Amino acid sequence: MLTARATPQKPLKPPLPSAILSYSKSPIPAPTADRSPPPSHSSAGSRTFSMLLSRRFSCALARAPSLVRGRPLQPLAAPAAPPASRPPPRRLMSSSSAGWQHASRPPPPPPPHPGAEKDQLFRGLEAALGTTFSSEPLAPPPQPMILVISGPSGVGKDAVIKRLQEQREEMHFVVTATSRAKRPGEVDGKDYYFITKEEFLTMIERDELLEYALVYGEYKGIPKQQIRDYMAKGCDIVLRVDIQGAATLREILGESAVFIFLVAESEEALVKRLIHRKTETSDMLLVRIATAREEVRRMHNFDYVVVNAEGKLEEAVKQVESIIDAEKAKIHKRPVNI
Repeated sequence: MLTARATPQKPLKPPLPSAILSYSKSPIPAPTADRSPPPSHSSAGSRTFSMLLSRRFSCALARAPSLVRGRPLQPLAAPAAPPASRPPPRRLMSSSSAGWQHASRPPPPPPPHPGAEKDQLFRGLEAALGTTFSSEPLAPPPQPMILVISGPSGVGKDAVIKRLQEQREEMHFVVTATSRAKRPGEVDGKDYYFITKEEFLTMIERDELLEYALVYGEYKGIPKQQIRDYMAKGCDIVLRVDIQGAATLREILGESAVFIFLVAESEEALVKRLIHRKTETSDMLLVRIATAREEVRRMHNFDYVVVNAEGKLEEAVKQVESIIDAEKAKIHKRPVNI
């Protein structure tokens, strides 16, 4: 007798188990062997349901790594690409061998000369201006000058001039002619030209002296030709004169010469120097002291004043040299006519 097979109804979709909603890194346990006796024909419906449930569990398990407590996980970042490596050098097939060889590169050009670009730019500027750059000095060359050093007796005029002679070769120190007697240690033609009064008067008649004066009963004067000869050689001229001679030169030369007044640090120091020289009697010392007091009052007629203090000769010499350098650096030079 035929019996009709009951068509099993499609079971409802069961909810996902809560266990699969949380991600776990533990391995899925392998199914254990079922030692229960095989199901009978009457349990076909339950077996079909178990198979369907197993399939849905497997699908849910495949989606489980993307879920953490109901929220989707951020996708894992792709592994960083390895740093780009420099491509291997090109190889060319050598005609002399069967193997590959590195391609030979042409040698680099020689480095340019360090001044090549500057020279090229320099010539380009000349071409743009249409003229060549001159190598002549921009500043005018220094002109020979006349320096007049004066001051009272005992201020150290000779000591300052002697040190200037040692340090500046381009200077000529005019040797003054005098009718007085030579002192111990003085050299004729170096310290003075020692001549008689008759010879001195003859030079005055011939107009051979730039200036002259009668000082303490003796004549002193400056020969003109000596100045002209050395200025023609480009030398600076240094004149050592007394206060009276400086006043005369100021009238003759005007602003053509630089006048420096040399003085001691005090009147007391000046008198001690005069006593220390031991070249004058007491009466002569009185005359020199009175004259020095009068000469100090004429300081304002000079361009510069330099203090030659006791034991500080080098400072006085440096100050005189600074005056010379400053005068030579002036834009408007002093005209000199002898």
